[in-house]
Amino acid sequence: MDIKRVAIDAVNEVIVLTVPHMDYKGQVAKRINEKMPLATVKGFRKGAVPKALVEKQYGAAIKVEEVNKVVSLALERFLQSERINLLGTPLPKVNENFSWNDEELTFEYEIGIVPEFEIDLDAKSDVVKYKIIADDKMLNDQIARIQKQYGKIISQHEVAKGNDVSGVFVNEEAGINNRTTIDLEELADAKLAKSFIGKKVGDVVSMKTKGLFHDAHKLMDYLAVPHDDVHDLDIEVTFTIDEVVAHEPAELNQELFDKLFGAGNVNSVEELTAKIKEDAEKHFATQADQKLMADVQDFLIENNKFDLPKEFLVKWLQTVGEKKLSPAEAEIEYNRSEKGLRFQLIEGKALAQSNIQVNFEDLKSFTSTAIRQQMAQYGQTNPTDEEVEGIVARVLSNQEEVKRLSEQVVADKMLKLFVEKANPTTKEVTYEQFVAAMYNE
Repeated sequence: MDIKRVAIDAVNEVIVLTVPHMDYKGQVAKRINEKMPLATVKGFRKGAVPKALVEKQYGAAIKVEEVNKVVSLALERFLQSERINLLGTPLPKVNENFSWNDEELTFEYEIGIVPEFEIDLDAKSDVVKYKIIADDKMLNDQIARIQKQYGKIISQHEVAKGNDVSGVFVNEEAGINNRTTIDLEELADAKLAKSFIGKKVGDVVSMKTKGLFHDAHKLMDYLAVPHDDVHDLDIEVTFTIDEVVAHEPAELNQELFDKLFGAGNVNSVEELTAKIKEDAEKHFATQADQKLMADVQDFLIENNKFDLPKEFLVKWLQTVGEKKLSPAEAEIEYNRSEKGLRFQLIEGKALAQSNIQVNFEDLKSFTSTAIRQQMAQYGQTNPTDEEVEGIVARVLSNQEEVKRLSEQVVADKMLKLFVEKANPTTKEVTYEQFVAAMYNE
């Protein structure tokens, strides 16, 4: 068999396999001989069918099977011997002139190649590491929300100033149908807020979405629309009232403090404020870290350009998965996943350059932290070291888990390396400023 690589460009090739008659005729003949005692043809006893008739009835299918076996094995061995770094898997190329009746058969397979490129981890970046501060307004608003949440709820017959109004926002054409509760003070238009006063359950209020709230992002929560739509959304929606409630705020006393944080952990409004600030900024730090990682990834992708075999990958995406994709669907899927693929290739290159390794202590530490975080989500905020170590030992006795966690540890180390190399500038912001930066506004 003759096998050769034909380069189309740096990331696309065609593998051409030419299969002569001698590579498959022996196996085809053997299969036909094995078939003869079992062959059934009308007019002949079983096992007494002439060989020519057996060949005529079964020969073509056997030839196809045996040639495909030969080609599949040869292709696999060739890819291994050439050490070709593939993207996707080989795709058979359609040849309009191909005929199974030919003795010498030629097959062509398109392949996508991982591009050759170098990365510069020390390139100067403009990445920012945000430190989000819980300002006085946020803290006061949060305390007010706590008082409202733990206060007394009083059902009302009609809307009065300071009430919350529950109901359903609808615009059928825009696909909006979302039940929510409105704090009328969040409405940007005082005249609109005033129009709710005196309304009852079942009443319908119409309003424009443009400028509906002081912060357009609130449309994401109240109307359940995506972020990309909120700034330009200018349609009319109806709001059908189905509940009206007044709130009697809870007192800021020891009973409330104990209910929120456990007996004796918070003993004054000042301590309450400090605790809310600490918890909020801890939560904000997680969000800031997520944005930092995303910005570092974007920088690396932008700063390390290389070609991908897009046309090949779009065709390949049409063939994988349980549901076969149309060309248009595959194009959408490629565009959705391209960024992740580029970062995966950059990460692999950086891993090879940086000699990052994982030892057992790294694995234990990572697993222990993950377990403590998971236990905290279920209310076990202070497990003993002995409890955690027991779970870690059980987890790490499973080889599949060890493999999965090792990959996570490597990814975590890589991201820390990328952040370190990016040398981000630290910037203190309020949460509102951070949200604006997150959405490039």
